[in-house]
Amino acid sequence: MKLFVAPRAPNPRRVTMFMVEKNITDIDLVNVDLNALEHKGQAYRTISPLAKVPALQLDDGRVLTETRAICTYLEGRYPEPNLMGNDFEERAFIEMADRLVEWNLMLGIANSVRHTHPGLAVLEQPQFADFGRSQAQKVVESARWFDQMLQRQPWMAGARFTIADITAFCAIEFAKLMKFNAGKEGLAALQAWRDKVAERPSAKAV
Repeated sequence: MKLFVAPRAPNPRRVTMFMVEKNITDIDLVNVDLNALEHKGQAYRTISPLAKVPALQLDDGRVLTETRAICTYLEGRYPEPNLMGNDFEERAFIEMADRLVEWNLMLGIANSVRHTHPGLAVLEQPQFADFGRSQAQKVVESARWFDQMLQRQPWMAGARFTIADITAFCAIEFAKLMKFNAGKEGLAALQAWRDKVAERPSAKAV
């Protein structure tokens, strides 16, 4: 199998962190140069028609192109350690946490960075700076909610580390490009959670 990724992009990082947590070492990583618009070329579009990363090409030629779908496939193929739920009830709550992070944290961070950071101008044409700044404000509001939640529980989905923590960590790290820092915003629980995840081998490896 081949996993097409892009250095520093948050969604590919979610998958590579997931792989490290599961000690998956038999998938080849193929870097796609986003700044050179390699993902827009015909060669890559035959793999991912919407020109998105990551993409997992299976041995039989089929391709998975959504981060959550790729992780679901890997969870089934490499079931331990479990990161997505041991039964239907836990899976539902972990998926809820992961989706809350995606829609209320990661999306706003991505919009802010893509529309305000000069280094992303090549990927986002046109950039709308006012929209990006408004998204940054909403990110801070959402981060406060997650901070309050983490005052009551140790991890994003509850009592243990899961895929939701991987998604949130990749989002928070990407938010450095919009100069967001949880500690400086007074969000002590969120900052402590971030620092705890940062010490994991998967966070240091990718």
